[in-house]
Amino acid sequence: MVYKPQGTCSREITFDVENNKLKNVKFQGGCNGNLKGIGSLVEGMDIDDVIHKLEGTVCGVRATSCPDQLAQALKQYKAEH
Repeated sequence: MVYKPQGTCSREITFDVENNKLKNVKFQGGCNGNLKGIGSLVEGMDIDDVIHKLEGTVCGVRATSCPDQLAQALKQYKAEH
């Protein structure tokens, strides 16, 4: 899936889901090292667990963050599948 985040430095999040497990998470833009780390940490996790852990994370004074936007992307994925 390709997701366009709102309110963050990253411009795009891509990922695959197999058997409700998150795979191949990639962020375009944003804090490169941190986002690579997040992608590695969530690799193979159940998408509901990722949503639970990341949803509501904020970045500074922003109401969202790249991890929160990944959670929003996964919620959209679930709604569409």
